[in-house]
Order: sequence, then structure tokens, then C-alpha cells
Amino acid sequence: MSKHVLAAARAGVTRGRIEIRQQLTNREDLLNLVLPATIFLVVMIFMRDASLPGTNFSLGAATVPGVLGAGITLNGLTGMAGALAVEREDGTLLRAKATPNGMTGYLIGKVLQVSGTTVLGMLVVLIPSLFLFEGLAQDGPLSWLGLLGVVTIGLVATMPLGAVLGSLSANSRNVGLIMLPIFGLGAISGIFYPITAMPEWLQWVAQVFPMYWLGLGMRSALLPDSAMLVEIGQSWRHLETLGVLAGWAVIGLTLAPVLLRRMARRESGSSVAARRDKAMQRVG
Repeated sequence: MSKHVLAAARAGVTRGRIEIRQQLTNREDLLNLVLPATIFLVVMIFMRDASLPGTNFSLGAATVPGVLGAGITLNGLTGMAGALAVEREDGTLLRAKATPNGMTGYLIGKVLQVSGTTVLGMLVVLIPSLFLFEGLAQDGPLSWLGLLGVVTIGLVATMPLGAVLGSLSANSRNVGLIMLPIFGLGAISGIFYPITAMPEWLQWVAQVFPMYWLGLGMRSALLPDSAMLVEIGQSWRHLETLGVLAGWAVIGLTLAPVLLRRMARRESGSSVAARRDKAMQRVG
């Protein structure tokens, strides 16, 4: 690895650390981090006295892992896509492109920032849940190792896809449209209620995408084995989870570098100025 690449990597780490610190000291960013988690916690508290069908396990507790898995999907996709779209419009990507190995440093910093934000959002949900709900992470170190593994492969599976979507977005407003199908997937992916209660064709649709498998992986790490009675095949399906998420990771890691290089080649001062003028016309 050349000195220039190492320097870019160090710059990327520094950039990611600075962006995370800025988020933690910005009132609006903190609200965006805490408010959704608070809403989910309130919903799960109301579900606490209900039970998973055929078990005595709390439906509220069983929902916690699904919410964590959905959070990885949402942050991995929209966090990366939104950052690329916004920072392409404001000229940040152009400045990175003009610096030797600047795109390498930029992408490293963005990966760290999105990963850090995702983990912080998860902790805001998980830490209170450990006190509010019984039965979570009963296997101790094995539960936490499983959680770490799911988070890692989940980020690898979703962030490159987010980069693909961001590189294809014509402007930052289009990123908001990505959230609509994600919310739709959340409704059929077993986040708030066992997927086995869904029609079989919806179960197959949900199993194509990462969100269901991230929720399943989280449940396998944090819930007791008695909870898998409501899962498809009454199994945690570890190999299938790994295979599907790895497949999405391969797709994203194959497409993202190609599309990002194409996007970077098209960036110029005139394109940034044209987007800025168009934005000003909309405001006016």
C-alpha cells in the first residue's frame, strides 16, 4: 500500500471521527437519532404484555431485535445514499476528487460515519430494552458475539447498496423516495409480528431482501431458542442468513466501485454550479 493511500486512509478515519462528533453535538442530528428510538420503545412497551403466538415470550421483547435489524437496513441504505447525494450537490465530492486519493479518504470517512451512526442508534434502543424487557441476551457472551457478527455483515450488505443508490440519484430529494419501499418491507419482514402470520407469497417477497434476514439474525442472537417456534421452519436458519446477506454484499461491492467511479468522473465545477442554480430556482 502506497504512502498516498495510507495518508488518505488516515484522513478518512479523521474525517469519520469528526463527522460523528459533529452529529453528537448537533441538536437536530441528536433529535433524529433519539426520537425514532423513543417512538419504537413506546410501541414495544405497549406490546410488552402480549405474547408470541404459541409461547409465553413477550411480543414486545421479541420485537426489539427486529427493530435493530430494520435500523441497520435503513441507516445503511439511506445514510450512505443521502450523504452521497447531498455532498455531490454541495461540491464536497468534487473537492475530494480534486485531491490525490481524496475519494478513498472520503469513502473511508463516510463508511465510518454511517457505521458509527448506525451503532449509536442501535444502542439507544438496545440499552433501555435490556432493562425494560426480560429474556434478551440470555446467552451472555455468545449473544453479544452473535449481535456483533450480524451488525458487521449487515453493514457490509447494506452500505454498498446505499452507495449504489446514492450514485444513481439525480438529486438529494430522490433519496427520500428510497424510504417508502423500505417502510413497505418493514411491514412484511416480521419486524413487529411473526412473518409466519403473513401470506406465503409475502413471506417469499420478504426473504429476497436483507431486512428480514437482519431481523432474523438479530433474533437468533438476542432471543431464547423457544422464540424460534414462530419462525419459518421453526429454525434460526443461520446458514441461510449468512448466505443471503453475503449475496447482497457481493452485489453491492461489485456495483458500488463501478458506479462511484462513473459518478466521480462526471463531477465538474459546471455540474455543481448547475445543480446549485436549479436548487436556487426551486427556493425562489
